[in-house]
Amino acid sequence: MTKQKIGSFIFWIAVIWIFLWGIIGSFLVGPAYKNLIMEELNQTMWSPDSIWFMMWGLYGVTLGAIVALFGIMLKSGAKVLTALLYSIGLFLIMFISMIIGFIGHIPILFGIGGTIMLLCFVGILKMWAKERMALKDKSSLALDFKLISYTFFIMTAWFTCGIASIPYLNALKGVQQGSPIHVIILFTLGWVFLFLSHYKAQK
Repeated sequence: MTKQKIGSFIFWIAVIWIFLWGIIGSFLVGPAYKNLIMEELNQTMWSPDSIWFMMWGLYGVTLGAIVALFGIMLKSGAKVLTALLYSIGLFLIMFISMIIGFIGHIPILFGIGGTIMLLCFVGILKMWAKERMALKDKSSLALDFKLISYTFFIMTAWFTCGIASIPYLNALKGVQQGSPIHVIILFTLGWVFLFLSHYKAQK
């Protein structure tokens, strides 16, 4: 019980951390980058080289999510070592991926990553179909919601890859791009339907 209480405490601290940095980003960092020129921005605490910007951009949601995972695993009864290994592994993967990004743009990784995502999506569809057929007369709504969420995520991945590659495409330099609002809409709906699938499954 003690381990579960500690896990719950860690989880909620991480959740508060995530939301605090999310609010800071929405009301302080975002407007600063939108309204100020670089010379003015460098005079503020949100300069790209400042520790505060690093805390928000690199360790706000990302570190908070990993700590939340650690806490919720303890709360659910997982072994401390298991939760720790998962958390450290996630952090290392995040850190290494960022290091690769700073080394330079590697277009082939977009193709490899996109291919792996599509193969996983197709595999999920096939396994989902078998799982749904096995339900027979039982409610399949939770499973349907999960499939909808995965479909939103694969669409979001496609659009995100396109937007992320634009700065490296010579043919599109100087071309006015539209707002990526569709990405956040698809992402949001994906998470909503994934939440609904888990909620429905519990009921």
